[in-house]
Order: sequence, then structure tokens, then C-alpha cells
Amino acid sequence: MTLPGGSQRAAVGLFAHDRRCGAARVAGADEAGRGCLAGPLVAASVCIDLGRLTHAERRALGDLDDSKRLIPAVRERLAAAIWVIAEQVVVVSADAATIDRDGLHRTNLRLLTRVLGGLDPVPGACLVDGFALGADAIAHRPIAGGDRTSAAIAAASVVAKVTRDRMMRALAGRYPDYGFDEHMGYATPRHRAAIARFGPSAIHRRSFASAAYAAYAARGQAALRAPEGARRSPRQRSR
Repeated sequence: MTLPGGSQRAAVGLFAHDRRCGAARVAGADEAGRGCLAGPLVAASVCIDLGRLTHAERRALGDLDDSKRLIPAVRERLAAAIWVIAEQVVVVSADAATIDRDGLHRTNLRLLTRVLGGLDPVPGACLVDGFALGADAIAHRPIAGGDRTSAAIAAASVVAKVTRDRMMRALAGRYPDYGFDEHMGYATPRHRAAIARFGPSAIHRRSFASAAYAAYAARGQAALRAPEGARRSPRQRSR
């Protein structure tokens, strides 16, 4: 469910969770775009110095919540506030070709490891939405449903989502047939119909299983099997 704005009560609970970590400086990491058929995977980390938050800054972050529960205008406003208020913000991305080459899960873990590793100095507590990152990552704690539990992870989810949406809107101008500015690469009916008609673009993840890819391939096979006259359009047929 997408809400006009986050709940002030929800934000209070998110910050209360992070204060219970026992560190003044708490970082969260999250990603955006894992389930998309097209476009990059984006990961972000956000470090918040809880001991230095002013009353005005707490108010500016009062709508903080899981980015999926917020409308775009609220996400944009929160992202702007996070960039100003947070002690550190790190954002990295991987394109579709990298995801196809290395696999989605491996790419995701690598990006999350990088955004936490980019925090300097290292925060007193590092939280990750859902995933244990392995021995190469700095000390961290995976939290299931972290973007609905931790303020730092929720902030990272907002930054990652807003960053990725901006990238997809820019890509929509290069690939106007797919409507990326509307669905951001997720497998909506319009997106699947566009793939079935035009085929996958250079930014589509070819390693993903999608009925739309199969539908486009089936159309191509049908065209190859059709008699020469049937493949020509009425304007192309000789008289």
C-alpha cells in the first residue's frame, strides 16, 4: 500500500529501534530494483548520528518509512532531507549486463557490501535489510523487514529508490517505446506488452525468466515460419 506520507508514529518507532542498538552513529543499507525486468540495481547506505539530530531534523524526517509505502513526492522530499541531515550517504549501482553476467543475488550482495564499506569512519552499528553479506563486509546485522524496522535502513531505501527512479526516467527518453518513466522497469502489463511487441532493449535483464521474452521470441519464430507473401505488409506486396 502506498501512503501519501509516512506515519509520524512509524518514524518514532524506527528511530527508537536504532537507538536501542546502543551506538550514536547507526548506518543502514538497502537496495532498489531487485525485482525489475530492466534497468540498474541500486544500493545505498545512510549513516545517521542519532546523538546530534536536532528537533527540526527529526521533524524533517518525520514521514520516514519503507520507501514502497510512500508516494513519489514524499520520497523525493525525504531524500532531499536525508542528503542534508545524514552524516554519510553512499550510493552505487550495477547495470543489466552486470546482473546478467554475475547473477542478481551475487550482484546485490556485492553492492550492499560496497555501500557499507564506503562509510568512513565506520559507524557504531551497521544494519542491512534482509541479507547477511559474508566475510568481506564490515561488521553488520541483517534485519528481516529492515526498511519497516530501522530508521537508517528506511532512509537508505528512500535514497536508493529515488536515485533509481531518476535513472529510469532518464532512460525513458532513450527507450521511449517501453514507458520506463511509468513503471520503472517492473513487470507491469504495459511493460510486458511492450517487450512482447518490440523485444528486449539494451537495458533489459536477459537472464530473467519472463513470459514477455517468450512471447517476443514466439512472434519471431512465427514470422520466420510464415510464407514470404504473408510476411509482407499490404504496402510491400508487389502488384
